[in-house]
Amino acid sequence: MVDIDVNSGFCFGVTRAIQRAEEVLQDGPLYCLGDIVHNGAEVERLANLGLVTIDHEQMAKLSGAKVLLRAHGEPPSTYRLAEANDIQLFDASCPVVLGLQKRIRQAYQQNPQAQIVIFGKEGHAEVVGLVGQTDGQAIVIEHEDQLERIDFQRDIFLFSQTTKSVDEFEALVLAIQNRIGKNVHFEHFNTICRNVANRVANLKQFAVEHDAVVFVGGQKSSNAKVLFHHCLEANQNTFFVSKDYELTDEWFAQLQKILLPKRLIDSKIGICGATSTPQWLMASVAQIIEKKSQE
Repeated sequence: MVDIDVNSGFCFGVTRAIQRAEEVLQDGPLYCLGDIVHNGAEVERLANLGLVTIDHEQMAKLSGAKVLLRAHGEPPSTYRLAEANDIQLFDASCPVVLGLQKRIRQAYQQNPQAQIVIFGKEGHAEVVGLVGQTDGQAIVIEHEDQLERIDFQRDIFLFSQTTKSVDEFEALVLAIQNRIGKNVHFEHFNTICRNVANRVANLKQFAVEHDAVVFVGGQKSSNAKVLFHHCLEANQNTFFVSKDYELTDEWFAQLQKILLPKRLIDSKIGICGATSTPQWLMASVAQIIEKKSQE
């Protein structure tokens, strides 16, 4: 038996961005600043519809073009560039990300002597947009061993990238509290998207209910890495797959070895994915496994 986790797949922000891209593409060419979603298969699908992925350097050379801003959000400099180059922006930034940008910008402007710290992946598109709200002054921390970047004798305002782990954020809060200087003001804000946070418990439950799990996600997706890790913790028989053609005969041989003494046709196989994983790709993976089990 093969079944797909009903809670997996695109989050609201990604769905909104892709729908916007498809709408605009009906009227002609469209550029997208960065991969519209961290899933190679979906990027390829939209490229076939005419979506051209560019970077900031390429955008700077455009004039009078149409450019889509993806769900990750952008720093203020991107909007200034678009205005200077007469570029028509289609802003598909996730409302959750935009709300976080606003909170960070207000904290930075209202507390000029404090340190704005962001729990996130340095260089990640969303984090670049968040740091941009502070004129590049925010401190990015992903692991506890990077805490030396913080001055514990100065006030600290801690925020989180929306797709990070709640447990890791709470551990970081505790680590900072244990080092903070006397009379230093420390505020922390759990700004992790509830769409991401609420999936963890459901995903773990889904994983333990199956003999093996195939997690479908993009290699570039931070959310996929976080959710896959939780899935693997719940069920060690968890495989990470980026595209359906990765399910080769060798892959199935490895799966069958894990399932022994059960046969594939007698096993419960779960298919799940990240907030950046398209439903059609999970369905394709499920179809391939179902077909193989009938052989």
